[in-house]
Amino acid sequence: MKNVITYYVIIFTTLVVVSCKKEEAKDPANFKSGPWKATIQVQDNKQLPFLFEVMDDQTIKIFNAKESIDVDDIMIKGDSIIIKFPVFEGYIAAKFLDSMTISGGFIKESLDRTVPFKAKYGEQDRFEITSKPLYDITGNWETIFSKDNTEDRYVAKGVFAQNGNMVTGTFRTTTGDYRYLEGVLNEDQLQLSTFDGAHAFLFTAKVTDSTLNGHFYSGNHWKEPFAAKRNQDYELPSEDSLTFLKEGYNRLTFSFPDSNGNQISIDDARFKDKVVLVQIMGTWCPNCMDETKYYVDFYNRNKDKDIEIIALAFEYAKTKEKAYKAIERLQNKLNVTYPILLAQYGTSDKQKAQEKLPMLNHVLSYPTNIFIDKKGNVRKIHTGFNGPATGNKYADFKTEFESFLNRLLKE
Repeated sequence: MKNVITYYVIIFTTLVVVSCKKEEAKDPANFKSGPWKATIQVQDNKQLPFLFEVMDDQTIKIFNAKESIDVDDIMIKGDSIIIKFPVFEGYIAAKFLDSMTISGGFIKESLDRTVPFKAKYGEQDRFEITSKPLYDITGNWETIFSKDNTEDRYVAKGVFAQNGNMVTGTFRTTTGDYRYLEGVLNEDQLQLSTFDGAHAFLFTAKVTDSTLNGHFYSGNHWKEPFAAKRNQDYELPSEDSLTFLKEGYNRLTFSFPDSNGNQISIDDARFKDKVVLVQIMGTWCPNCMDETKYYVDFYNRNKDKDIEIIALAFEYAKTKEKAYKAIERLQNKLNVTYPILLAQYGTSDKQKAQEKLPMLNHVLSYPTNIFIDKKGNVRKIHTGFNGPATGNKYADFKTEFESFLNRLLKE
């Protein structure tokens, strides 16, 4: 795997060097404007598809159900292309096989992962529709992933809408959601996928009128079974009950550096007599990105009040320098004006994260949010984040979030 990554890193480095010597470069290939279909190879020799469009200005839009992701960091030299995604570390390094086909890999250097990637011009169907669906899976589904593995087992709520063969929706878990899933149901065979520049997810399942049984693939490094039963009234455990302070604690304490090397503590004067929201997150985490977008908007609307937000970044980047670079990229892309501190780098291991915040019973999820009142007491800890893909749940979260913070502000 490392040799494959090294190969693509050499391509990337070569592109940078060549771009500085334009007189030696070939005429850049034209990234043909219009619709493209990409596939990423996961386990079991299955293909994870997603759709994107190349615009006339050579930028890209990636589509997942209602989601549209703009990508403008694209470098083409000769027959080689690098596509870097907004915020996230992952990138695609590939070559033009001809004007309508590119082939290469989706790469995450810090995790030593490369997933085979191909894209073809002109194809507009995410999955092929081959036959009429036998069922309609619209509704809520009580779901268990890795049921027979005690260590990996977890519960989820599938929420889907179907129109003919077309299916959209997501799985909500106690730690967040699987973002915008889109796919088809052919007879009794369900296929759903999403790609956002950080995660590549594929779900396949055999469907009956009341059950789903299948597998979840993440990139080419993870596969697990899932089983679901139709249950319109099913709800997950409360997100406010999963993470809590250990007995004997009522306050949070920490001190971590920002990207300028300044040590910032929750006990600093700027946070005294204010309501403080502490966001445990990572720049590599799509749910954290969704949450950060909302927090930026909320903070801009309320920064004249006695409220502060501090983000604690737990980064898997291998060096401190790369971790800071990832933080700065997120701050610049999302216009984050509240501090993001580097709490950990080299791993995103949740047990290691809990060691940095030993007053917590555990760090179960990125993101996790800790609400602190004006007296410095922890009033609530919210695990995970239900983003825009969850529809009504996201709307309910925003209402509850703002109501609770306003209540703390009035105390």
